[in-house]
Amino acid sequence: ETTEMTDREEAEIQISELDLLSSMFPYEDEFIVTDQLAVAELKHYVENESAEIPSSKVQFILNVKPEVSNASMVEFSMACALPFKYPNVLPEITVRSSLLSRSQQIRLNSDLKTYLMQNCNGEPCMLSAREWVKDHAAAYLDKELSASSETTSNAMLSEDTTFTRLWIYSHHIYNKQKRKNIIDWAKELSLSGFCMPGKPGVVCVEGLQSSCEEFWSRIRRLTWKRILIRHREDVSLEGGGHAEIQKQRKFSTLEEKCFDAHGARGNHMDLGQLYHFLEEKGCADIFQMYFGVEGH
Repeated sequence: ETTEMTDREEAEIQISELDLLSSMFPYEDEFIVTDQLAVAELKHYVENESAEIPSSKVQFILNVKPEVSNASMVEFSMACALPFKYPNVLPEITVRSSLLSRSQQIRLNSDLKTYLMQNCNGEPCMLSAREWVKDHAAAYLDKELSASSETTSNAMLSEDTTFTRLWIYSHHIYNKQKRKNIIDWAKELSLSGFCMPGKPGVVCVEGLQSSCEEFWSRIRRLTWKRILIRHREDVSLEGGGHAEIQKQRKFSTLEEKCFDAHGARGNHMDLGQLYHFLEEKGCADIFQMYFGVEGH
């Protein structure tokens, strides 16, 4: 008696995994089997003792929309093939996206393979591979030969620095870890502003443009029901010294602002108080952008 799986058991696992995928992703734009004949052969093999071992691998495509907030909705496609001995050997997966450069694509696929080697031994792993892509793929769009790009951005900074203020809207912000990230990252990047947790969630950060963009790229990689930049202000700084930056700031630090909550779960912020807070800071017009009505 060996513990080794038999060919037929492996084939059965493949079929049940394909069934699971098709029930979870019923739409063609999410999951599509590109080789129906291979699946038919596999099923025939499982059901008939005398059947030949299938001649071709089952192949399919999983399309993944990662959790990124920009409306253009990047899509990644995972072209998958299941070797006959899968799940005892790893699936063959190639992730592609029109937005990935060649080097980004190579790096993404090699990291995915490492993840599979470490986490998927002998277990069906298509769902965890898809989750990994959903959570991590978007980050590769920003990872480009960072060394060379940093030197150019520093050279540009000295000539003409831009001061930026981002007004970020989220469906809700309750999660303590996210709230901590917002405060910590703003501090690390020398950004001021405020964060209003609850539903809706409002975050304002201001400071050097490059720091604001770094903050946004980190924030939007977290998982959100909905998050977007509602409004953005860019001011060119003459000379760009520290004093010039301080002069542009409307907020001194970044703090969490909780305006008396009301409502059943105690998480709906008092928008009237938010309006008066913004008015004091000379930002009353922003209220209109967030909530589409006059605040008074």
